[in-house]
This record gives sequence, structure tokens and C-alpha cells, in this order.
Amino acid sequence: MPAFRRSSTALVSGVLGLSLLLAGCGSNLDPNEVAGVNGQVVAADGTLVDGTVPGTTPGGTTGGTAGGTTGGTTGGTTGGTAGGTTGGTTGGTTGGTTGGEPGGEPPVTASDKGTCDGFKNTTGITDDTITIGNASDISGPVPGLFESSAEATQAFVSFFNATVPDGICGRSLVLKTYDSRTDASADQQAYTAACDEVFAMIGSMSAFDSGGASTAQSCGLPDIRSAAVTSERNDCSTCFGAQSTRTGLVQNSVADFVLKNYPDSADNAGFLYINAGAAAQNAVKQASAWGKRGLQFDYIQGIDISEFNYAPFVQQLKDKGIEVVFWTGAYQQSVRLRQAMEQQGYEPKLYLRDPTDYTPDYVSSGGDAVEGTVIFTNFVPFEEASSSPEMTNYLSYLNQVKPGADPGFFGVFSWSAARLFVELATKLGGKLSRESLVAEVKKTTDWTSEGLHSPQGVGPKQTGECWRYIQLRDGKWVPVGGTKYSCSGLTEG
Repeated sequence: MPAFRRSSTALVSGVLGLSLLLAGCGSNLDPNEVAGVNGQVVAADGTLVDGTVPGTTPGGTTGGTAGGTTGGTTGGTTGGTAGGTTGGTTGGTTGGTTGGEPGGEPPVTASDKGTCDGFKNTTGITDDTITIGNASDISGPVPGLFESSAEATQAFVSFFNATVPDGICGRSLVLKTYDSRTDASADQQAYTAACDEVFAMIGSMSAFDSGGASTAQSCGLPDIRSAAVTSERNDCSTCFGAQSTRTGLVQNSVADFVLKNYPDSADNAGFLYINAGAAAQNAVKQASAWGKRGLQFDYIQGIDISEFNYAPFVQQLKDKGIEVVFWTGAYQQSVRLRQAMEQQGYEPKLYLRDPTDYTPDYVSSGGDAVEGTVIFTNFVPFEEASSSPEMTNYLSYLNQVKPGADPGFFGVFSWSAARLFVELATKLGGKLSRESLVAEVKKTTDWTSEGLHSPQGVGPKQTGECWRYIQLRDGKWVPVGGTKYSCSGLTEG
């Protein structure tokens, strides 16, 4: 399997950690192992053209797996945590398996609409429909890796067609899905097909997204993704992430959180990371940026992906008196580290993680060892859906498209990408084209998708600076320091 080159920043650490788990798995998949999703078309009611619910073929395998094995991307939070721990909140607010009541405003209103004079059909656009595409990792070494992104995009299509009956200049949305198979070559193949089959790619998510980057740019295909995780994708002039990032540009909020809440421990920090590919580069950049902000790292150490004995590294943390620990890697490795800490009687005052650990599998597999973990996140937690009409809509329509499906970290931003697309396309009206859409995306700054997440610099591809914090207490994720985002700029790592 091809290795990552440069990553984005801390924002996509979850992708990095999961990708590292795949590094030894091999990416040349047997075609017979690929879920039959390439070229599937989702109609206005959220079903496939053959009447089945999208994702049901791999759903038996990935429905549980994506909420379990691949929950490291926060892919299964309401499937496990919200289904059990927070079932009262999310299940009650959004209706859980019964679908719930959507909230908030439709995706667009009359005042948002541009004139449709001069509207021209083109690739992916007919008199009645606008076909968009999504290429996400569904099959591969970890089945269902980013199935939540495909499902979230399907959910938004259903939401839009249900709430905006006249569509975009009289055209409803249709979604065509592709499986990027956790493989750069498959991503490239998907985008080669998409150039001739859809108007734009929306909400895609792949751990190896470098493959289709040059293809998208060469055919002028707008690609509004959940996130871009390689330098090749970020460099693509027609590609953008609803979750915006820029390589090496690190948010100050995380360091400031430590400095404010653990001032006596800020000069005794340690940073452990999986010593492979972009995870290593990413961790080094983070430590460098946060060091400039005021943290002092007395122990920065990479751990080989083949290493299963974390005891020596924990011993070093103890010997050096480290009180704040950062980790970059998959949630499974995070659990291993925390268990090693418990076995050696070592408990840092703060164990701080990105959203990779915001998954029921981290909680269930880690047990008491992972209690107290603090996570920095940039979107409304699923447990707080009642405070966010947009999150309510996402969870509700996701359940309508695929009952019981798990929402996810990257699903949130795929929904956001789809909203951005319809808002811009509707605004352009008769001027809508691939070129004009890309031009409008480039102007998009401070994008929040109706408050679903913190402001993102989608057009300039600027790392989001605003984050908030949640902590695992008695098996439940609860807010730390309030529910507002902390925004304090960016530092080059």
C-alpha cells in the first residue's frame, strides 16, 4: 500500500492513524472483495435505482464494523456511545432508529436563489436532475472506513430533495457513489469515471486521496470533500475540504487549553506518535508549533507500527515526570498506550487526543484505562444534537437513508460539503458551471454549515483555529470548559 506523503494538520490525525494501520495490509485488492457500490445511483428518496437502500450490500459487514473497527474516525459514536451511553440524548433528540423530527431551515430559501436565466445543461446536468458524485473508502483492509461520508452525502441529497421541491433551477439532486477502496489507484479510477459522469464530486473521503487529485484538476471537476489529507489533494486547484486544512499550520487553541487549565504541568509535556509516514511528520509539526506557543516537551518519541509493547515508553514518561501526554495514532494504539499506563500505575494529569478516540470502541475496549481522556473537537458532539438543528437534520436524514447507520466525524463534514454545494449552486443559478462553482468555493471563508462545526476556511484552505473540548467521565463524553469554541490563531510548525 502506498505510504502517505505530507499530511494536513492535527485536524486529520484520525485519518493518519487509521491509514498507518493499513500500511502493511496491501492495497491491491481482489476485485471480488470490493463492495458493489461503484456507479450506484441514489434517487431523490434516498434509495438506489434498484430500490435498495444505499450501503445495504456492505452494510451487514460494515454497518457494525464502521461503528466498531473503524470508529477511530469517530465513525460509530452514536452507534455505540450514543446508542448506549448517550442513547437518551441522541436517541431522544433525533428519534434514534425512528428517524426523529428534522429541525432548522431548508438548505436554501427563495432569497438565496439566483436567476435561472441562461441555465445550460452540461456533464451531469439534465432538464430534471443534477448528478453529483461521492468517492469514499467503503471496502478495503478496514471495511466501511469512510462509509459515513458516503451515507452523509446520501442523507443530504434526501434532505434537499424533500425540503426544496423545485430543486436547483427545477432540477433535483441525484447521487452517484464510487468506492475508493482505501487505495490511491481506486481513487484515481473513481475520479476518471466521475469526470464524464457527474457535475461535481461532493463529500468524498479517502485515506489515500492523492490518487484522484490530478485527475480532478485536469478535467476541471469541482471536488468539495469532507477533508483533504494529502498534499497532492490540497494542491489540487479544484479540490477543497469542508474541513479545511493547510499543511504545517497548527491551531493554538490546544496549547492554550493546556496552558490555561494545567499551568503547572505545561512545562512537563510528552508527545508520542506512530513513527511512520505522515503521522510522524504531523506530530513533529504539532510539537514544534505548540512549543512555540509555550508548552515544553521533555519527551518526544516515535513508536514503530510493529511495536506492541508500550511499557518502555510509559516508563520513560514516568521517569521524566511527564504530566501532559499527547498521542498521534489510531484509537486502537491509544487504548494500548492507556492500558500500559494503567498496568504501570502511571496516570498523567492530562491525556489529550484529537477526535480519533471519539468512538464507542475506544470506550468499550479501553474500559477504566481510558477514563479521563480529553479530546479536542471542531464540531457539535452527537450528545448535544438537541442544541443544533443542523446536527438534528444530519442524524434524522441519515437514519431515513440507512436506518441504524452510525454518524461520524467525517460524515459531519461530508454533510457540510453537500450543504455548501447546494447553497453555492443555487446562488449561481443560470451561471452555474464547473468553473463558476470552483470560483465561488474559492471565496468561501468562515464556513460553519449552519453552526454544525467551527468556522472553516474552505476557499483559502486555511486550518480552522477554533476548537472545544470533551472528556470521558464514567464512560460518557461531557463538555470541558463549556460548549463554546476557543479561537486563538495558528502557528507554523
